[in-house]
Amino acid sequence: MQKSVTVVVTIRAKPGKEARIREELVKLLAPTRAEKGCLNYDMHESPADKALFLFHENWASAEDLERHLEQPHLLNWRKVSKDLLAEPLVLTRWQRVQ
Repeated sequence: MQKSVTVVVTIRAKPGKEARIREELVKLLAPTRAEKGCLNYDMHESPADKALFLFHENWASAEDLERHLEQPHLLNWRKVSKDLLAEPLVLTRWQRVQ
């Protein structure tokens, strides 16, 4: 039986790039949510720090997550984000205990 995978990603925009990075991140929502194995793909922004974003994702399997990471919209995001990120994004993987 395959285990689901939870992913948490934190993203910090460069000063002055907050609105642009938010716009680019919102573009990822619909196509990602339509992907096979996507259980949820939720974007959050910090109310105290408009440059800080967080994604909380659940995938049916590690294979579904790996396929997601190679989708055209994610590959495009990687290119676009180079000029928008204040620091490398942080991606951590988790497994549900209960």
